[in-house]
Amino acid sequence: MGYCMKAVVVLSGGQDSATALAMCVKRHGAENVAAITFAYGQRHALETKYARALAKRIFAIGAWKRVPLSFYSAITDNALLSKDVAIGRKKGAKCPNTVVEGRNAVFLTLASVWAKSLGAKEVWTGVSEADFSGYPDCREAFIRAHEKATRLALDWPVKFVTPFMHMTKADEWALAEKLGILDVIENHTLTCYNGIPGRGCGKCPACRLRNRGYAEYASRRTA
Repeated sequence: MGYCMKAVVVLSGGQDSATALAMCVKRHGAENVAAITFAYGQRHALETKYARALAKRIFAIGAWKRVPLSFYSAITDNALLSKDVAIGRKKGAKCPNTVVEGRNAVFLTLASVWAKSLGAKEVWTGVSEADFSGYPDCREAFIRAHEKATRLALDWPVKFVTPFMHMTKADEWALAEKLGILDVIENHTLTCYNGIPGRGCGKCPACRLRNRGYAEYASRRTA
């Protein structure tokens, strides 16, 4: 492609990935960072437009790519891929019905393929096992195992960078303030599964996590 990058960020357009992007830019410089966004039929597809704005306008990074994965709804059913299914959690279920099976495995693999083509040896993702909805592909055990497998598959020394693996959403809000991007995260990201920017609908699992974290962060500031 004619240029070499230091890192590729998996950028959804939400709080976690936007904060990760800011951290990556601070470490490597905007011109050395690329971001990849996946359109996989998610009900909150508007998030990809927020991702584009973050990459192109707010952080002005070296490269951004939107990749369509329209096949996903053909192989799995869940509330995130179908607006006809009400978001919720069945009694006894480990996670809500918004889980998209294997999503992070697919995203990290494709991001790594692009990273290799760009000469980048880091792939950043905003997953966390400290404060999440129970998704199995957000666990550190998965990340490290998939990193090893991806290195073997690509014959490339890629490293999966997970800055929030052991951080809560409240910690992330505090970090956003430290990075000077609190307004960006509050007003220029989309986390809500119902596609409502900022504070969102307040009812879906993503909004509850985000808003609960903000409330905890705010209480720390006033304590």
